[in-house]
Amino acid sequence: MAKRLTAPAIASRKVANGGEPLVMITAYDYPSGRMVGDSDADMILVGDSLAMVVLGYGDTLSVTVDDMVHHTAAVARAEPKQLIVADLPWMSYHVSVEDTVRNAARLIRAGAGAVKLEGGTERLPMIDAIIDAQMPVMGHLGLTPQSVHAMGGFKVQGKSAEAAMELVEQAKALQAAGCFSIVIEGVPRRVADLVTESLDIPTVGIGAGPGTDGQVLVFHDLLGLQDDFLAKFVRQYATLKTDGIAAIERFVGDVRSGAFPNDDESYHISDDEAEALGLYGSGK
Repeated sequence: MAKRLTAPAIASRKVANGGEPLVMITAYDYPSGRMVGDSDADMILVGDSLAMVVLGYGDTLSVTVDDMVHHTAAVARAEPKQLIVADLPWMSYHVSVEDTVRNAARLIRAGAGAVKLEGGTERLPMIDAIIDAQMPVMGHLGLTPQSVHAMGGFKVQGKSAEAAMELVEQAKALQAAGCFSIVIEGVPRRVADLVTESLDIPTVGIGAGPGTDGQVLVFHDLLGLQDDFLAKFVRQYATLKTDGIAAIERFVGDVRSGAFPNDDESYHISDDEAEALGLYGSGK
């Protein structure tokens, strides 16, 4: 197993200081963990987005700690070289500090090298406690999907000067608390640039323009495994859903025509054993 990238190594990857831009891709199971693990990406995010892209829910709120542990462990079994960051799901860190630390520890025990949680200064007691328990924390500001109801939907954040400055202050507070990196989601690019420039730790953008220290995309969006909804910031690098359906249809056609399986795709017994069974004809 290759030596896995660590949170301190990620924390040093600031583009303004000459660092190479960071790449984070989600993965939710062993096969996707293997695929991303064989790439040159830096981090794997076991995101609570699995609620929508894997489990079929309409938002991220239905995912539990048990779900996240299950999927984090599956990704970890792929033994990727990337840092595995696991999302703390909704209502796993909105509870007591003690329960928050226990929930974070479950994800670390499952194979994560860090946890991620959403929110700003209101989360500082939880961040302090998790870091005090020697678990690295990635922050998440801007459009925070777990706050979808409070935000009135999946809406771009930080569009006013006041809101933009609030994001900067929140990001500085997360950095001061010890976060090694911060995801910036769904904010205007110049606002993301302002946040990035105000920090010594790297930012990872999604729907935040090209000026952050790195980018993250969802595995299923990146590979074209789903096409029911594509956010503005998604670029598809493959069409695996379309290609997969075409492959399935070829299989269906071959089965119905008798073309699959052929003789080379079948197991055989010797002619002597076939004769003992009353079967005749070579290759049966």
